[in-house]
Parts: sequence; structure tokens; C-alpha cells
Amino acid sequence: MFQFNAMPTQISEVLRKSLLTVQTSTLGHLRDNGFIQGLTPNQRPIQFAGTAVTVRLPHMDSTALHVAADQLRPGDVLVVDQSGDDRSSFGGMVAFTSKSRGAEGVILAGAMNDFEEVLELGLPVYSRGVSARTTRILGIEGAINVPITIGGVVVTPGDAVFADSDGIAVLRENEIEAVVADLQSKEGAEPSKKLEIAAGARLSEWSGAAKYFETTGASL
Repeated sequence: MFQFNAMPTQISEVLRKSLLTVQTSTLGHLRDNGFIQGLTPNQRPIQFAGTAVTVRLPHMDSTALHVAADQLRPGDVLVVDQSGDDRSSFGGMVAFTSKSRGAEGVILAGAMNDFEEVLELGLPVYSRGVSARTTRILGIEGAINVPITIGGVVVTPGDAVFADSDGIAVLRENEIEAVVADLQSKEGAEPSKKLEIAAGARLSEWSGAAKYFETTGASL
């Protein structure tokens, strides 16, 4: 059975670009949820952000992925759940189509192939690795723009996805403005603190770590 739900409303371009001004690891200082785990980037440095367009594949059958790639828009991030299969669903032609349609990046709960070809396209991809074993067009089933689970995170069509060299985070659109403001404030304080540390100030005093040693009577 095949399912193709409407393409999600995209997050605003202003909000999308704001996510490119902050780091996923800074968000990791503030929360534990919403981080996709177990995937590696096809290059570093890497950075992209956009609206999640989701695909669920039934193991070997990548029929739905080919259809979804045709529908991608500038500002979209393609997010693919392969139902636990570790073969590659994403090679040169799917990558070329995704890039041509304007995809900002791709997240695969599976492998990729045609590694150098995808790299030359300049398309950022997070995946489980590289594999010569591939999916096929079998016409069995698949779903586009449905909630999926990838790397321990439920991704809903229309979610905001942002990724960099440290990892991948998923947010709801109504969170973006406040999250970005918090992260910019935290990151903005670091340059002056680095100058202070270079001049002799202690990192542990700034972070608050020192006080826990002081209560034990340890000498610092």
C-alpha cells in the first residue's frame, strides 16, 4: 500500500536561516531530547537546515523515495526511515534529483552509495554509512509525509531539522525563535570568556565546576 500525504508547510526562510547561525552542540547543553543518533555525515564541515519531508520505506523497496525526491522544494530536508534495513537507498540519481529540486540536505536511517558522485554534487548527507548493496524499485509499499522514527527521534512532516558537524537536531517550528535566541546568547558570551581565560581566568569558575571541588576541601 502506498501513501502520499500533502507536502508540509515550510518553515519561514527567516527562521530556517536563523538555525544556521547556531550550533547543535550548544542546544545539547540545554536539552537531551530531539537529537538524531547513530548517523555520520558524508563530509565535514557540514551544515544545513530546513523543513522535514519524510519517507518510510519497507526495507528493500525504495519506490516511495524516488517519488518523494521529485517533489522536493528549496528549503526542504529529506528524512528517510528504512524500517531497519541497512542497504543503500540513496545513490547518484536520487541525489542529483534532490539537489536539482533544491533540497538543503538528506538524513538517512540507512546507507548511501555513489559516495564520490554525491560529494561532488555538494549535497550534505547524514547516513549509517556507505554500502554497495542497494534497495530496488519493487512497488510493494511506502509512505511519504508521515511521522517516522529515525535515530531515536520521532520526525513529523514540517518539523525543523538542523544539522552541523556535531550532529542533527529536530525542533517544532514554534520553538525555533526562542531556541535560537538562547543559543545565540550562550555562544555570544564565549569570545569574551576565551579572552579572560587566556589572561588567566579559570574555566571551572565560569562554568561553576570549581565550587563542587571547593565544598570537598580540595585544593585548586
